[in-house]
Amino acid sequence: MAINKLTESEQAKTENTGFGSNAASYGGRFLNHDGTPNIEKKGIGFFARVSWFHSMLSISGWRFFLIILFFYIFVNLLFTLVYYFIGVEHLIGLKTTSESEKLMEAFFFSTQTYTTVGYGRISPSGFLMNAVSSFHALIGLLSFAVATGLMYGRFSLPKAFIKFAENAVIAPYKEGSALMIRLTPYKNTTLTDAETKLTLVIMTDENGKTTNQFFTLSLELPSINALTLSWTVVHPITQESPLYNFTKEDFSSSKGEIIVFVKAFDDKFSNTVIARTSYTFQEIIYGSKYVPMFYRDNEKDTTILDLDKLSETEPAKLPDIN
Repeated sequence: MAINKLTESEQAKTENTGFGSNAASYGGRFLNHDGTPNIEKKGIGFFARVSWFHSMLSISGWRFFLIILFFYIFVNLLFTLVYYFIGVEHLIGLKTTSESEKLMEAFFFSTQTYTTVGYGRISPSGFLMNAVSSFHALIGLLSFAVATGLMYGRFSLPKAFIKFAENAVIAPYKEGSALMIRLTPYKNTTLTDAETKLTLVIMTDENGKTTNQFFTLSLELPSINALTLSWTVVHPITQESPLYNFTKEDFSSSKGEIIVFVKAFDDKFSNTVIARTSYTFQEIIYGSKYVPMFYRDNEKDTTILDLDKLSETEPAKLPDIN
């Protein structure tokens, strides 16, 4: 089987990956398709192992705004109850009779105090009510400072804005074949000095023990000056490749993963941005190639980059493996 060929590629083998070699200790893939590690941490408390700053910067936009809205409503409902139990008669200007109206007015007074708006229609009286409203205003100032910082952090956070094709392919290449992975920038960014590294992870049996072996895959073009269109990263499958003589059946029956790291410089962020993903062997299409995704417009003076075709492939005949 082709797996036995791995021992002949020791010059490409690497241990400097940050992942463990004991396959029995790992469950599933190393990286999720979105580039996040497939790891769940335990052993310490939940609040000790979670960085709220990183979490608030990395969650989706709708979740971020939902958390801000929930916190805003929760804090004001809490202080509404405090004002209500202190006694709404200590709120000067309140002209209501029913309990529901008192609660509603106390809530709106709470929101006005929290945001430091203070329309002036209702004002606190008495030491306890003034003390609580002063503390409430302080919490509002601090929480809005934190929310503003998080908003700016999310807005200014350097991001790669790179999409990867859903599947890698084994496609014809010169006289043989190659592993190909396509990626492209999808926003109006300018990326320069882009570099890509591919690491092959495959489970092998050594003396009855299943281990993870890591191989750095050589690339036809490991770096480019500018990433403006799509970039098809190519690993030629030559005799020196760990994938040499791998058949379609080998890919479907073996447990392996291709880890992809992309690094580029964004001149607008003036910072290096990073994107990563991975493809299991089952996410590699054998005997296929990518459909071209950019072309000239009708006037022939502009290049069109069709992002809808990033993952589009078509069958391709590979040379026979001897």
